[in-house]
Amino acid sequence: MLKISKIMQTQALTNLQLELLKTFTRQVSDDDVLAIRKMLAQYFAQKAMNLSDEVWDKNNWTAADTQQLSSEHNRKATNK
Repeated sequence: MLKISKIMQTQALTNLQLELLKTFTRQVSDDDVLAIRKMLAQYFAQKAMNLSDEVWDKNNWTAADTQQLSSEHNRKATNK
């Protein structure tokens, strides 16, 4: 039986969730679930790395820029 939180019950499924539901209409082993989760995580991590590489190249950043960026504080305070 699926355990769904109250939040998930009120939200529509994303296009990815719907596609995964259609793709996996049969039970899969726990090992397969873990392998699929790992593949998805690797896919999105690689996509993020590719995007960051594009930004890096577009801005012609250097190792010195990396040092400067890592020491900056860019978060904005939120008003509660």
